[in-house]
Amino acid sequence: MAPATARRVHVDESLGALDVLQQFEGSIVDVGSGGGAPGIPLAIALPERELTLLESNRRKCVFLERWARELSNVRVVCGRAEEQPPDTWGVAIAKALASPPVAAEWCLPLVAPGGAAVLFVGPSAEVDRVAQVAEQLAAERAESLPGLLVLRKLGPTPEGFPRRPGVARKRPLA
Repeated sequence: MAPATARRVHVDESLGALDVLQQFEGSIVDVGSGGGAPGIPLAIALPERELTLLESNRRKCVFLERWARELSNVRVVCGRAEEQPPDTWGVAIAKALASPPVAAEWCLPLVAPGGAAVLFVGPSAEVDRVAQVAEQLAAERAESLPGLLVLRKLGPTPEGFPRRPGVARKRPLA
């Protein structure tokens, strides 16, 4: 990948979520951080906000931990979204995590009421299916920017969520 393309894909697209993130208070969790985008660029752009890089792959966590040492507002958690305490973060953000309905089910339980899940999506995202998932998880679709889907959390995570690891992908809510 050419350097200009890499910058656009990893940094510029990540920073495209800044305006949306600033509408919500509290700490941020990047679900499925992988190589660190969008979490690391956002942590640099928002030094006053605590940011958690959540990744289930141990090898990727080791890479992320090297970056976290350089940024005082970042911590790395090696684990699955379904195993994290619900209603904890102000915002959950995900890029290239899973299909949008599955990503919504993994992200929304992490978010406290009044916060939001922000999903990077492509033009083929099935917004109606994501809205069905959001409704089951005490959330609603909010006005979104192109390429982003914003789900506003209205109340606490309902009983029975998050479901056991792997269930969301095997048996999606919508």
